[in-house]
Amino acid sequence: MDDDAGLSAELAAAVEGARRRAVRDGDRQIDTAHLLHSLLENDPEVRAAFDGGPQLARLFGYLVQRSIGYGLRWQGGVEDSGALPVVTTVEGFSPLASAALRHARLRAAGRPGPQVPDADLPACGDIARGVDLLAAILADPQARAVEVLARAGVHPVDVCARIEVAYGGYGGYGGCDGYAGFAEEGDAP
Repeated sequence: MDDDAGLSAELAAAVEGARRRAVRDGDRQIDTAHLLHSLLENDPEVRAAFDGGPQLARLFGYLVQRSIGYGLRWQGGVEDSGALPVVTTVEGFSPLASAALRHARLRAAGRPGPQVPDADLPACGDIARGVDLLAAILADPQARAVEVLARAGVHPVDVCARIEVAYGGYGGYGGCDGYAGFAEEGDAP
């Protein structure tokens, strides 16, 4: 599967940035914290889902700390909530990151709207956006990104609520609740 197929330009850039970050950090796999860090750097819609400057500053500070040392306890480990079987169909991604990417595509596929981005609509048909991936990541409390948020004092439920207000839920995979069922199905890419 092409990792970037069906992704917005911002989301494709974030996935590539997460890949580079994992390599630079010496991690075996791209995990949800790598994705979160790159989403925040590359996607203004994702940054808008957070509660302004001070919250983003704390979060970026924590992510930088993680990249220079905090993450050492995670190196060599596989990010897995236990809700998903360990899969390796998307080489380089942790099982949770892989499932979150699949979920982001499912969320986008259920969204009404044109196949080509339209400036008047927040929806883009089946093109997955950064907020789709963020919603998928936040849905699993075992995700490393959720741990990073908690340590930075950010409540994932609040972020999900802002995503839902701005972009709504689509196709049964709208927000945090939809992903829990998806993960339990073991339907990872």
